[in-house]
Amino acid sequence: MQATLTQLIQHRSLTKSQAKEIILGIGKDAFSDHEIVGLMVSLQTRSLTLDEIQGFREALLELAITPDIDASNAIDLCGTGGDGKNTFNISTTTSFVLASMGYQVIKHGNYGVSSMCGSSNVLEHLGVKFSNDSGDLNKQKEQFNLCFLHAPLFHPVMKKVAPLRKSLGIPTFFNIMGPLVNPVQPAYQLTGTFSLELARIYHHVLSSHRKNYSVLHSMDGYDEISLTGDTRVFSKLDDTILNATNVNVESINPQEIHGGDSTEEAAQILTSILKGEGTSSQNLVVALNTAQGIVTLNPAKKIDEAFATALAHIHSGDAFRHFESFIKYHKTN
Repeated sequence: MQATLTQLIQHRSLTKSQAKEIILGIGKDAFSDHEIVGLMVSLQTRSLTLDEIQGFREALLELAITPDIDASNAIDLCGTGGDGKNTFNISTTTSFVLASMGYQVIKHGNYGVSSMCGSSNVLEHLGVKFSNDSGDLNKQKEQFNLCFLHAPLFHPVMKKVAPLRKSLGIPTFFNIMGPLVNPVQPAYQLTGTFSLELARIYHHVLSSHRKNYSVLHSMDGYDEISLTGDTRVFSKLDDTILNATNVNVESINPQEIHGGDSTEEAAQILTSILKGEGTSSQNLVVALNTAQGIVTLNPAKKIDEAFATALAHIHSGDAFRHFESFIKYHKTN
């Protein structure tokens, strides 16, 4: 590791094979905690290269516990985080809306490290029990069109570095890797990044590994469609700009999609939106992210029509009834 750290300090990037060997080495307990922290901090001083991301991705998937789940018609919704915006849990809320509309969702997620409340934090607070049992996950997917894959249960390396990431309290390259290493690799993906450069790399990586995908980057820094400005959308089919005018609504103020100051508040925001009782801005943002998920799964759909359908569904409260059944399952099993 010392040679690798010296290489990084000298601003030289890693080859794909070097990156892969580092993750494999962490998996074999070949490095000390201090060396791993040094690696994370060194890599955080610059952008990752395509070769580094591909090497890290290959190794994490090689070491992953892979449940036996059919993901050929499923979508994952998982952003990088690290945008510093502290929005409410947009992708998690969107996942429940999509699932309640009949779409299959296999969501990959984790506890927040640099953010106040990640998807795992809010779901655990609401009563979700994390599992890596294939039978249980398939049962959830069949009953609710949704199952949640808590990253540390499937990625031994992520479990190992979790305390180190938490102690650092800053985004690391593991934030970047999370959306790329869902252990079942669903055929479809809606994901977002905190930088345009990284969005382009995701676009390149996912083009070889997904039937279709949408990589989002709001030009004001969000890793989701925020409706605060323009969002760049890379897909397998095109490269477009999406904003409020596409769905005939007004742009919103960033403060209107704030995520609260506690896990309890984050959970309350999620449930209120699913009940159809969210604020107008919250509902619009979830509806447009849901619409982009629908278009990702079915490119023949038009974004404005998918948005109108999603918004009406949110207002109906049907998403909350679906969510309630999902939570009840977890509390009784």
